[in-house]
Amino acid sequence: MAREVKIFSGSATKYLADNISLCYGLPLGEVTVSRFADGEFSPSFDESVRGCDVFIIQSTFAPADNLFELLLLIDAAKRASVHYITAVIPYFGFARSDRKDKPRVAIASKLVANLLTAAGVTRVMTMDLHAPQIQGFFDVPVDHLDASSIFVPYIKKLNLPNLLIAAPDMGGVHRAREYAKFFNAEMAICDKHRKRANEIESMQIIGDVTGKDVILVDDIVDTAGTLTKAAELLMQRGAASVRAFCTHAVLSGQAYERVEKSALTELIVTDSIPLKRKSDKIVQLSSAELFAHAIRRVYEYTSISNLFVKA
Repeated sequence: MAREVKIFSGSATKYLADNISLCYGLPLGEVTVSRFADGEFSPSFDESVRGCDVFIIQSTFAPADNLFELLLLIDAAKRASVHYITAVIPYFGFARSDRKDKPRVAIASKLVANLLTAAGVTRVMTMDLHAPQIQGFFDVPVDHLDASSIFVPYIKKLNLPNLLIAAPDMGGVHRAREYAKFFNAEMAICDKHRKRANEIESMQIIGDVTGKDVILVDDIVDTAGTLTKAAELLMQRGAASVRAFCTHAVLSGQAYERVEKSALTELIVTDSIPLKRKSDKIVQLSSAELFAHAIRRVYEYTSISNLFVKA
């Protein structure tokens, strides 16, 4: 008897799960989250999942309740005797803590990997991890999707005459190099030095950007301090235009105001995290089709490699 596939969503990412299930061609499964007066909650499946291949969609952006709800859904699925549990995590939170960069700190992304495994997940699917090596923290398969398959068609439509790809910091060099290789474009690097988290002390541009239509690529835009400072500096160095492509729109604090007042022509993001409000400078592209294709291929045990853009 063929296994049945069922797609469910946590409460934080239902807007995206609805579109993924629509692209997949399957109704989204019903989940109820019971909440108590003291803030505790208990999610449950409203239909049988016994023997099914279950895909649970939930991004783990703040608050931490989103992560805990995902863990509870995984535990509920395991106890309901599902055949296979895939956690679909479009935005994998706590990924910025991936190593001990100073004494006496936690490695949060490793802890999250341990929690997901302990809860009973069989597989993890995510997109543009902040640090790709986080895949190695898991002892279960990880499908690491790449937002370039979403961004590249948009960049092609822009038809920019003097395209240059830039990394907003040294950590983003590999990602920028892949885009530059695909478009056969030149590359620049914005080398920054931080005083502390979310606060830049200095920045310099490595490379000639004169007359170039610059595209900054990054995985996360949080306070937008780095992006807006980089855009300002690039324009001062003679760039014709600056756009930013960032997969995960955390956009906390004064991020919206910074983007709107910045030298950026536009900021392009995916829907892995919902936008808090609209902005004339922010364009949100859907990741639903990418995840729907990946879910189908995982279920059918076929390759997902051709979902990646290759130079």
